[in-house]
Amino acid sequence: MARMGRVVAVANQKGGVGKTTTAVNLSASLVVAEQRVLVIDLDPQSNATTGLGISPRSVDRGSYQLLLGQASVTELAHPTELPGLDIVPATPDLVAIERELIDEPDAPQKLKQAIAEVRDRYDFIVLDCPPSLGTLTINALVASDFVVVPLQCEYYALEGLSQLVDTIDRVKHSLNPGLSIHGVLLTMFDPRNNLANEVADEVRRHFHVYETIIPRNVRLAEAPSYGKPVVLYDASSRGSSGYLNFARELLDGLEAA
Repeated sequence: MARMGRVVAVANQKGGVGKTTTAVNLSASLVVAEQRVLVIDLDPQSNATTGLGISPRSVDRGSYQLLLGQASVTELAHPTELPGLDIVPATPDLVAIERELIDEPDAPQKLKQAIAEVRDRYDFIVLDCPPSLGTLTINALVASDFVVVPLQCEYYALEGLSQLVDTIDRVKHSLNPGLSIHGVLLTMFDPRNNLANEVADEVRRHFHVYETIIPRNVRLAEAPSYGKPVVLYDASSRGSSGYLNFARELLDGLEAA
């Protein structure tokens, strides 16, 4: 019997923390480590979609149709430039999903139901969540085995993290008992910044923080505008090394568990 793929939500309701950058580049780095990966873009801004080389205007169906049960993952998944990495894109109509699902009694379960048929085809299904704690993020948390939380070490970082933890706890107690935060990934990190180091120390007191730290990196910031993960845009950059190391740390941790 084939092992079911692991479903990972990359979530933080605070914007601008490197969430989509992490979803895209972790996924690409897992593929480099010989894993088969599906990304599902659940953010109406479609940044993961464009970051993997697909224009939202060039596709007319995506995660919106998936959540409504109008099309399957198999019908919606697009191959990317990196063999072994597929994506279900986000299209602008995803902003209406909350309204569409409001009267559905099983609304939080829609994504879990939709990906059940392909879990044995991928080693990882990575869910890029929007920067909010609404219907889309709840669907991701219900469908996931664990959560990776990208965190930029700044003044309000912990405040946002506590709200996410509360939401995860609610989902865990009601809809997904196996859900947990696997770890916090420090992103856009500048070790010369005293506040960044203080916040990092504080987060470590409360959460498992990955050893890998993603630095501020120009090539990492440039890559999405070329529609490429950084490992294809500049494999020798510090940003690329950071995510390759993170993918290895994540795989090693899961194998050891």
